[in-house]
Amino acid sequence: MKESKKEKLVVLIGPTAVGKTKLSIELAKKLNAEIISGDSMQIYKGMDIGTAKVSFDEMEGIPHHLIDIKEPHESFSVAEFQAVVRNLISDIHSRGKLPMIVGGTGLYIQSVIYDYQFTDDASNPEYRNNLEQQVAEHGVGSLYQELKEIDPESAERIHPNNVRRVIRALEIYKTTGKTMTEYMEEQQQELIFDVALVGLTMEREKLYERINKRVDLMVESGLLDEVSTFYSQGLRDCQSIQAIGYKELYGYLDGSLSLEAAINQLKQNTRRYAKRQLTWFRNKMDVKWFDMTAKNEFQEKFNEIYKYIAGKLGI
Repeated sequence: MKESKKEKLVVLIGPTAVGKTKLSIELAKKLNAEIISGDSMQIYKGMDIGTAKVSFDEMEGIPHHLIDIKEPHESFSVAEFQAVVRNLISDIHSRGKLPMIVGGTGLYIQSVIYDYQFTDDASNPEYRNNLEQQVAEHGVGSLYQELKEIDPESAERIHPNNVRRVIRALEIYKTTGKTMTEYMEEQQQELIFDVALVGLTMEREKLYERINKRVDLMVESGLLDEVSTFYSQGLRDCQSIQAIGYKELYGYLDGSLSLEAAINQLKQNTRRYAKRQLTWFRNKMDVKWFDMTAKNEFQEKFNEIYKYIAGKLGI
């Protein structure tokens, strides 16, 4: 594929609570862009407060895609995300607009912009069935421990209760002799779009302060009621409920945690997630970083970022 033929794409990434939503709206206005959510949990209907989902008013008329497309009990794979988003990118271009992916789920975004192909060459149905039987009889604990030993990087990224992904990572290792991390990196050599990859960062102390305040605001805005709705519907052990903000409050609703302890756990898990996000983006992608620590410099930073995107994409 010749460079000139690649479709142009803006990708705006960064840790949770760094300020991606506000900046993306302003950039979209100036770039004549439409926004594609790069968040693996904002796809779920009803999960609004806990995922800090952009509201209709916040959109300010900018079209947003991949929000509220799945019911909470449904799963959503990286391969599905890749296919849907690549189609959306072409569709947005066909209407003379510029697509912009905004989010913090690194693996999902990586799968779209690099030449990564989901194939069956790392498939072993018999082994997978054996693992599924093992989980049914003894739980996922021993399998997760095995994953930590052979692929600690994937284990850090995959929640212990996400049985499907734990099994998939072990299946890849069994079939190829490579960790999931190595297997993916071998395929992600070439960018298939003409990408301006922008990352937002912030001094850790300031970011953690913003995260703690955001959690408090979520609780004040009715997060517990939102989670209670799913809990009362009997939703358990599905992909959506593994989201930070939901699994912690399930602990409270189950009676294993006090509300205060659940909220503190939620803050701690969100801070840890933000740290993992930054580590992932810095290690896996060639990102142009912009520090958003100084609140009173938003316009200056916006101009700087816009200038970088326009120069990088030649628009």
